[in-house]
Amino acid sequence: MSKPVLGILGGGQLGRMLALAAARLGVRSRVYDPAPDACAGDVAQLVCGSFEDESALARFCAGLDVVTIEFENVPVRAAEIAGQHVPLRPGLESIAIAQDRLHERGVLGRAGFATPVSEAIDSLQDLRDAVARREKPLLLKTRRLGYDGKGQAWVRSVADVEPAWARLGGHPLLLDQGVRFDREISLVAVRGSDGTTVHYPPIENVHREGILWTSRAPAPVDAKTLALARRQLEHMLDRLGYVGVIALEFFETGGLLLANEMAPRVHNSAHWTVDGARTSQFENHVRAVLGLPLGSTEARGWAGMLNLVGTAPPLERLLEDESVHVHLYGKEPRAGRKIGHVNVCEADERSREARMSALGAILEGSNAHVRGAG
Repeated sequence: MSKPVLGILGGGQLGRMLALAAARLGVRSRVYDPAPDACAGDVAQLVCGSFEDESALARFCAGLDVVTIEFENVPVRAAEIAGQHVPLRPGLESIAIAQDRLHERGVLGRAGFATPVSEAIDSLQDLRDAVARREKPLLLKTRRLGYDGKGQAWVRSVADVEPAWARLGGHPLLLDQGVRFDREISLVAVRGSDGTTVHYPPIENVHREGILWTSRAPAPVDAKTLALARRQLEHMLDRLGYVGVIALEFFETGGLLLANEMAPRVHNSAHWTVDGARTSQFENHVRAVLGLPLGSTEARGWAGMLNLVGTAPPLERLLEDESVHVHLYGKEPRAGRKIGHVNVCEADERSREARMSALGAILEGSNAHVRGAG
């Protein structure tokens, strides 16, 4: 019997970790990316080509059992072409939804989630009118292609209207009411091809300048609030016929969860699962898209993740602590670029916090946190 072959559109660190998880199951991976130095190419077959090259995409799909994505901004047409040759999981509708924030908010709202107050902005006059009548602050963001804080501008007064428009005008825009939140929470789930859905523990996240800095799990969330959010998520996944891992990002304010964004893929906030859960998000995604039984999402203890952004301490320094799990992506250091992460797994919350505090000091000292991201 030949080994299954998983196709991955996108060759970044998420594709790399998917390929590593697939290899543990005896599954080969083939990655498609425009960059000849895409880091997933270190661990999987890399096919280099433009996402606009339909012939190259068709050749890439030859012999695959299934194809998936590793970032939500894979051009919809590229995903559509791949899906004409081999099963595409998650499906085209889910990918398209996540590429337009306005469409995404509508889908989240119809699933029953509360979301930040928002409206479409199509002109400078639209922006002026909205700012004049709405409570500030407001966050102007591009409806497409924004990530890690890019494509956003705060509007705190009428004086910010012109600069914000000069920065982002020309793109379809969304204007959000600023949210004074207590915490940022993500919920990560995986739905199998048979409709079975399992959930990872809630995750608390801290961002710096729009880039994820740390994640902690399990995060304490009110049981009734969590159960409702999971039911709403399952309802949305069932309607979409979704297959694979999905992440929803929330603002928690006064005990209420406001759904902000969805990511139809494996997610940075669940990187801790590689070392801290019985089955990682990456392995469960591979299992789901190949129609295999899902693994346990139970946390092994108290886990934390710290991103390595821009630069990293010497590897020897990180490896001095045998309880720290280091994951480097093979990417060249650059301001604002995620080049790796470290996971901490402890038996109790206090030990985890002490370990993360010590690691944070090391990363601060090595200039590994976000400085001059852009």
